[in-house]
Amino acid sequence: MSDISKVAVIGAGSWGTALANLLAEKGCDVKLWVREEEVCEQIRVNRVNRVFLPDITLSDRLEPVRSLAEAVRDRKVVLLVVPSHVFREVLHRLKEYLASDVILIAATKGIENETLMLMSEVAEEVLGEEWRDRFACLAGPSFAKEVARHLPTAVTIGARQLDCAQKLQPLFNTEWLRVYGTADLIGVQLGGALKNVIAIAAGAADGLHFGHNARAALITRGLAEMTRLGVRLGANPHTFAGLAGIGDLVLTCTGDLSRNRTVGLEIGRGRKIGEITAGMQMVAEGVKTARSAYTLAEKMNVEMPITAQVYEILYEDKDPHSAVRELMSRQLKVELEH
Repeated sequence: MSDISKVAVIGAGSWGTALANLLAEKGCDVKLWVREEEVCEQIRVNRVNRVFLPDITLSDRLEPVRSLAEAVRDRKVVLLVVPSHVFREVLHRLKEYLASDVILIAATKGIENETLMLMSEVAEEVLGEEWRDRFACLAGPSFAKEVARHLPTAVTIGARQLDCAQKLQPLFNTEWLRVYGTADLIGVQLGGALKNVIAIAAGAADGLHFGHNARAALITRGLAEMTRLGVRLGANPHTFAGLAGIGDLVLTCTGDLSRNRTVGLEIGRGRKIGEITAGMQMVAEGVKTARSAYTLAEKMNVEMPITAQVYEILYEDKDPHSAVRELMSRQLKVELEH
């Protein structure tokens, strides 16, 4: 692992901080790029990120920095953990500082609104085709707080070339974090992005007190939507039965630490999306992804009724009760497509 043990983590939100600390605790040389001056100082002086990951003491091997150039200097691996809507901007800023042999890993879960691109496609457009085989994605059911507390977790790393994913597995693997590998980079990214939209729907159902049956139905039919779009875009359907698919979907739809489920809960309780997001410190990726997923489904002619209703609730002020009535009164279908 020595050749990839010098790591830059770009983004000091809860997940970025948790991953940076995990790597530092393993003995890696880790620099964490922190956007907020106050957060950077907290980590440097007090070894804690009070804003995004409170109550976790951070390793002394983790070095917070404010300069992107300093963060990636002499690094072998650059882990990008920034929101999807700033992913392109951050890559543009990083471009001139990246060494030609660096491996990029995205732990960002989203689809770019304007272009409908996955993060790997954004990276290829910004950095060039030569990065195709040196780009990976980390996904799976993994709340930052639980990983930081060393609670048992399993994730997967996807890359176009399986040997790239396999090379990165030991970097993150620990006694409490088990890491799998896959060559389905598209499927891993889509699973991580689309599950956030379904989680908003599941949260709304819980906020409306629709019960466990409704939540189970949303998770199951949400998985069917994710798989349909994934297959149309070239993903392996089996990926959606794995950690980046059903694994992350179940966690995000049911876990109390899920920001996207929380957004849905508040919508179900009658609050408007602008009011909800205004009071959130951390990004709920599903809000933006709902727009891009809806547009992408229309472009690809893929039926995604739950995603469509979430989009209309968020962006067209649709009443959640009306959305449920429409979902339940749709034309009857066979469950499995052959």
